[in-house]
Amino acid sequence: MSAPPANPCIACGACCASFRVDFAREELQSEGGCVPDGLAVDLNPNLSRMRGTDHARPRCAALVGTVGIKASCGIYEWRPGPCREFGLRAPMGIGDEACARARARHGLAPL
Repeated sequence: MSAPPANPCIACGACCASFRVDFAREELQSEGGCVPDGLAVDLNPNLSRMRGTDHARPRCAALVGTVGIKASCGIYEWRPGPCREFGLRAPMGIGDEACARARARHGLAPL
């Protein structure tokens, strides 16, 4: 039996270098969640944002590697809810419209 095909989403990183990531403060480690506080900035008493995602050329501070070649989330197991949800919107977490837009921003073909 052959191995299942690799999920290209796991090594792409285009979404992590394209979109703003806001999440509930309760997801921060200091609030009982899993997201490391040092990788987030406070927006208001209820909301935080992943560091780097609000730049003119967004790139999440947790992203490691080169987009489209070999990229990964440095806090994959502790990533915030919006990052978890993004991958669940399309079958196998790849190929939806937001994914295609993110990949296009980096000169990558849609999946």
